Amino acid sequence: MRPVLPLVLSLLVACPKAAPEIAVTPAPPTAPAAPPTPAFPPLPAARAGAEADTLHGTVVPDPYRWLEDERSPEVQAWMAAEDAHTRARLSAVSGRDALAARFRELFYVDSVSAPVQRGNRLFYLRTHADREKAVLYWRDGRDGAERVLLDPNGWGDGKTTSLGDWSVSWDGRTIVYQEKPNAADEATLKVLTVDTGAVSTVDVIPGGKYAEPQWTPDGKGFYYAWLPTDASIPVDARPGMTEIRYHALGTDPATDARIHPATKDPSTFLNTSLSRDGRWLFVYVQRGWNENDVHVRDLKNPKGAFTPLVLGKDATYMPWAWQDRFYVQTNEGAPHGRIFRVDPKKPARKDWVEIVPEDPNATLEGFSIVGGHLALSYLTDVHSELRIHTLDGTRARTVQLPGIGTASGLVGLEDSDEAYFSYSSFTTPRQVYRTSLSTGASSTWATVAVKADLSAFTVEQVRYTSKDGTKVPMFLVHRTDAPRDRDRPTLLYGYGGFDVSLTPAFRSSILPWLEAGGVYAVANLRGGGEYGKAWHDAGRGALKQNVFDDFVAAGEFLVSEGWTRPARLAIYGGSNGGLLTGAAITQRPDLWGAVVCAVPLLDMVRYHQFGSGRTWIPEYGSAEDPEQFRTLHAYSPYHRIRPGVAYPPLLMMSADHDDRVDPMHARKFVAALRAADAKGGDTLLRIEANAGHGGADQVGKAIETNADMYAFLFQALGATPTASSTP
Repeated sequence: MRPVLPLVLSLLVACPKAAPEIAVTPAPPTAPAAPPTPAFPPLPAARAGAEADTLHGTVVPDPYRWLEDERSPEVQAWMAAEDAHTRARLSAVSGRDALAARFRELFYVDSVSAPVQRGNRLFYLRTHADREKAVLYWRDGRDGAERVLLDPNGWGDGKTTSLGDWSVSWDGRTIVYQEKPNAADEATLKVLTVDTGAVSTVDVIPGGKYAEPQWTPDGKGFYYAWLPTDASIPVDARPGMTEIRYHALGTDPATDARIHPATKDPSTFLNTSLSRDGRWLFVYVQRGWNENDVHVRDLKNPKGAFTPLVLGKDATYMPWAWQDRFYVQTNEGAPHGRIFRVDPKKPARKDWVEIVPEDPNATLEGFSIVGGHLALSYLTDVHSELRIHTLDGTRARTVQLPGIGTASGLVGLEDSDEAYFSYSSFTTPRQVYRTSLSTGASSTWATVAVKADLSAFTVEQVRYTSKDGTKVPMFLVHRTDAPRDRDRPTLLYGYGGFDVSLTPAFRSSILPWLEAGGVYAVANLRGGGEYGKAWHDAGRGALKQNVFDDFVAAGEFLVSEGWTRPARLAIYGGSNGGLLTGAAITQRPDLWGAVVCAVPLLDMVRYHQFGSGRTWIPEYGSAEDPEQFRTLHAYSPYHRIRPGVAYPPLLMMSADHDDRVDPMHARKFVAALRAADAKGGDTLLRIEANAGHGGADQVGKAIETNADMYAFLFQALGATPTASSTP
């Protein structure tokens, strides 16, 4: 599963006038959340069926299985009623309009991404304070005139078609890009000529969900991963049908040559990369986020076939071919990562030469070859460090960063001295820098100012002890003058899976919360990649419960250290983080005052039968295996709901075109929780229309989403946001 970005979006702003502050007026500690009234559309009934499965000798009831069928008129009516009730409830929350106004100031922004150089041209995304979607621009050279290349604001009705990934040919004259309906993962590839802006009517390729096109040096075609669109293929089997193809520009995509066959194993991903000189084609068979095989083909030999570079290892491998050598990043025998140099004439594993050994105090996240150097991206105690090494592995320098934060890897060409990177922290908006590989000199390329006094906030990194004694780090962001009075509204965020690291990056959406005196906490749970492979492995499969224990321990720490109390402590997570919050609400309902759960996995017994679920079996396991079933069933949030338990208020946030994590999880959990909880009216389901797993891609919708979410949180925690002027 590709992780979802938090719906608490990291959007920036640059506006000239002063910002209103959101202040908190505490309500009496015992005040309940506002109950529904007859003015709101009624909550729909959700009948409990008698469905059940017997798996490995265990009876597993599934009373809301009927909610899996989204095409059913009954389910459609139920969804519409749920969403109408929730939106009416949230729109009536006192202070909700003030929140929306503040988010409009924060989210409509002029900003720019780090540029990609192709030929003598630069390509980059720019957001505008008066547009809903980012626009792709290009220019000739560093100082050429800026020109629009792709503006999705004008596509269709401007609301339901999105620009996905894009790739520019090496000469900068042609671009292949994804066009995605409703911001979903499914995509169609299209080709555009940069100089004229003309979109080809021939080069239109459905099945581009996982494409990642790789251009040949002459710009006449590209290799890509193709996914069949045949509706007769079961959705859970589709990933295993992915194959690698080659498309020659101007030809019918139906005739594209198959370069590598499908694995027919739906628990795997298949993708590819091509060296810049066009000689070495790599194909990767990815088994979850834990291991992969690598096959390579020498395209200089017309009769050459793929040969394995590495097979069957419990490790990941990322090769980069340059000047007749392979440079391979791996965590094989080195959980924090290391780099080998490989001679293609002697590719046997025993002949690999280690050139950058493992650093036990830092985690190697990725690398590139830029300006004749190895550009390495590390995490050191959960913040970014960029190191430059020569091609023989000798360390040359460390790129100076503005502070403790998050930096992208260097974006540049293997033979160009100039590269770019972006940087941000919890209190620093995203900035883009240009740097020289030969001298190390860096300069600012683009900056963003926010309409907020960021000097009012401080960041702490603390460590707490989890259930089994493991020390877990956590970031705390709050006003400098915020006391530990056990009454701080506190929002705890986590993810804990798929080797994803939660680093200190700017999130403008949390500013109203901080301005109100709230605490924002980010826990770096096991299952993530913060401390390498061992940290990830300690939170997946049979050890997944460690992640939930880490999260609960984070909440207990915030309470014991005097920052807050359970009635003022909220949690939030999305996707795999939605599973996290689902487990937290069912395992420790007494610890939380409110829960926001977004696009989640919650039925862990049947998850692998929907969406991209089978590709996550290496991360979670499968109920088809007896031992793995016992683990999954034990923590599956949908199956842990118990009648008579007092559950905290829940806002479930779903999307109607989520083709990654099926929305059936959200529907079934809401129905089951409301039926079990005597305060069922505190369980709300919000469904974003024309949106995929990552939410809608319009700023206006992000504003409404965040206004609803924070209005829910303020009300559920017994605090009312009101507008006041900043001195």
